[in-house]
Amino acid sequence: MWQPLETRKMPKSAKRKEHPLSMRLPEADIAIIDRAANLRGRSRTDFVREAAVRAAEDVLMETAPIRMDPAAFKAFMETLAKPATAVPEITELLRRKAPWESDAAK
Repeated sequence: MWQPLETRKMPKSAKRKEHPLSMRLPEADIAIIDRAANLRGRSRTDFVREAAVRAAEDVLMETAPIRMDPAAFKAFMETLAKPATAVPEITELLRRKAPWESDAAK
């Protein structure tokens, strides 16, 4: 049955969960991306998406302000001003030779 336009219910459009992203890249860049994606067992799309999201998160974390009240800031600055304390496990680890270093190489 015919109804005037203003009385018809319009179907609600579903919200898209995914949005296309297109970019033009030199062939050499595509080759590097494809090689790395193959080494990870991922598709090019998955590899690029993951790398882009990770890079974006890094930028956002670098620029996110850290907020704290004056007392917490004072305690933070006092901690930074203290001399460093050696961590025995780290000290021992740094004294070890790397696996690729050998006495024969000397």
